[in-house]
Amino acid sequence: MAKNPTNNSGRGQRELRVRVKSARGRKLSSTLWLQRQLNDPYVKRAQVEGYRGRAAFKILELDDKFRFLLPGARVVDLGCAPGGWCQVAVKRINALGVHTDKKIGTILGIDLQEVEPIPGAKIHVLNFMDEGADDQVKEWLSGQADVVMSDMAAPSSGHKQTDHLRIISLCEVAAYLAFDVLAPNGTFIAKVLAGGAEGELQSLLKKKFTKVVNVKPPSSRASSSEKFVVATGFRG
Repeated sequence: MAKNPTNNSGRGQRELRVRVKSARGRKLSSTLWLQRQLNDPYVKRAQVEGYRGRAAFKILELDDKFRFLLPGARVVDLGCAPGGWCQVAVKRINALGVHTDKKIGTILGIDLQEVEPIPGAKIHVLNFMDEGADDQVKEWLSGQADVVMSDMAAPSSGHKQTDHLRIISLCEVAAYLAFDVLAPNGTFIAKVLAGGAEGELQSLLKKKFTKVVNVKPPSSRASSSEKFVVATGFRG
């Protein structure tokens, strides 16, 4: 009987990993990042399923667990570039009205830069930290929001504690905007980095929401210190 050509000490059954050669002028960190991207199953899935980035799977997994992107929901995505979270929301809240037996939702994407249009999403350039931003958001929504979500992170400084403090500050500002625009029983989701300073943010959210939890979705890289705070049941 002929041997199975794929059963060569098990090597043939393993998924081949792409190795990236170091190019002249490219830093080792860049080479390692590129190699990680090329071998990341979520990057490959995003390409196959038409999402603009692997981050789309983070909000998919969070919504599978907490069910906040419901048909008819009014959603605000802060720092929405490149648009993966908006793409997920469009489908789940029925923003395009594909399901005629369900309510039609609204997804409002906000970013400091222009974002390529996404069918079913309303995307605007706005600094949500500006005075009056909350009123502008409610005007675009024609009312209050059911969900405010953010996958924002400040540009990396290379110093872990500094980056942690910066993203916590971003989350706090996003939370205050959520307090102004959320309808009662609304939901707030934001990315944070573990580092010790998130306690104040937790205390702030617990005063405003009935339940606050920290979650690291499966698609979040194990090597990353990121996690997501999910606050549900806004007290208004």
